[in-house]
Amino acid sequence: MSKKRALVSVSDKTGIVEFVQELVNLGFEVVSTGGTKNALQAAGVPVIGISEVTGFPEILDGRVKTLHPNIHSGLLAMREREEHQQQLTEHNITPIDLVVVNLYPFKETIAKPDCTFEDAIENIDIGGPSMLRAAAKNHQHVTVVVDPADYETVVSEFSNAQAVSIETKRRLAAKVFRHTAAYDALIAEYLTEAVGEEEPETFTVTYERKQGLRYGENPHQKATFYKKPLADQSSIASAIQLHGKELSYNNIHDADAALAIVKEFEEPAVVAVKHMNPCGVGTGTTIEEAYGRAYEADSVSIFGGIVAANREIDEATALKMKEIFLEIIIAPSFTQEALDVLTAKKNLRLLTVPMDKQEQPEAMLTSIHGGLLVQDEDHYGLENAELSIPTDRKPTEEEWEALKLAWKVVKHVKSNAIVLTNGQMTVGVGAGQMNRVGAADIAITQASKRIEGAVMGSDAFFPMGDTVELAGKAGVTAIIQPGGSIRDEESIEMANKYGIAMVMTGVRHFKH
Repeated sequence: MSKKRALVSVSDKTGIVEFVQELVNLGFEVVSTGGTKNALQAAGVPVIGISEVTGFPEILDGRVKTLHPNIHSGLLAMREREEHQQQLTEHNITPIDLVVVNLYPFKETIAKPDCTFEDAIENIDIGGPSMLRAAAKNHQHVTVVVDPADYETVVSEFSNAQAVSIETKRRLAAKVFRHTAAYDALIAEYLTEAVGEEEPETFTVTYERKQGLRYGENPHQKATFYKKPLADQSSIASAIQLHGKELSYNNIHDADAALAIVKEFEEPAVVAVKHMNPCGVGTGTTIEEAYGRAYEADSVSIFGGIVAANREIDEATALKMKEIFLEIIIAPSFTQEALDVLTAKKNLRLLTVPMDKQEQPEAMLTSIHGGLLVQDEDHYGLENAELSIPTDRKPTEEEWEALKLAWKVVKHVKSNAIVLTNGQMTVGVGAGQMNRVGAADIAITQASKRIEGAVMGSDAFFPMGDTVELAGKAGVTAIIQPGGSIRDEESIEMANKYGIAMVMTGVRHFKH
């Protein structure tokens, strides 16, 4: 009986020497290439060079070494077909029973700040994916391993049964095709961005499993959390959890929403979120003051909420936070004293996310049944807008500050959206209503006595003057809204009637 043959060529050499030594002990002869061969030989593991099998040297700086009939025939030959066996014998080709390959580090290369286009191209593996795909296609006869985590399983099955089960072979083959698909997707994304293609004829993305979740939005729905291979460090996907139980599906959604809002602010700010909408936003000279205002904005809804801060959490702020039940606190950092206070609450999740990192623009992906919607993120701010003030009265300096706060927040509120602020915090939020008057009515009711002197932000234009009239009667002094309705004049006249200063931005912020 002839020896089994393994072909080993890995970029990630984690555990490879020990694994291959086990294969040799099990009676395998090992064929290897380049750096892998050198590492095995240095460890005293017997190995056959790839050139001894192909009869051809590795050339073109290693670009061509395994792309040869002696290799791919050994991988693709079907053992039960007599004509295949005859052809192998005729050409003196030895079948390959086990392939251990992982690929050039393309992801790690493009992640480097100084990566050039030439560096990226040179780290596109050609021979590796070819061997993996060939072996995975012929997995009935060839065991293929792409992940060091599977080394132990392969050794165990060979040791116990002198073969790997068809179930394991099939599972490993599926992993290979996932691996090569993800590898190619990352290359395709990189090159598509490099050439500036905005609407490619196919859209292929890849994500890596971060963690399994207990369930989705509801207990009867299964869910898993995936992250981008090169996820932004200032994202929830890259957050570091310091304390508390595992995040749930809804936690992740809400935490992402809270983080997006708090990043709008340069001054100390705190955002409280419930069900993807901000229930309270506060700013101040300190993070303690900002938290106090976010709590005061809606002291009922913040209970059980997710809180994000854009400054380090100190002991004084932590003591206030500890007074109520919160699901998550997100911040750039926590002082040790703050951690001592907050970690006393066993289930409270504490996450750190750097807030000083420059975000890379990303496409937003929204799945629909049978399809996918892709759009840019909404990063449009007042600095981009062409502002106009069509009313008789212009905003005061204090009103301008309040209007800026309202505009920063309203774009993160589910449409139809109305936000009322006093310049330091939100005092009323109307979210997700079927008409704008309804959203305004909710915000005004929530604001109650705090409405006097508040300003209003609307995510889209007023189709008629009724919302402005409602605001004027309630005591709102200034409004910021996109404008653009065919009945804008009606809203302008209503604003003038109540002495309201109205700013039009020319840009809406629908959020579905």
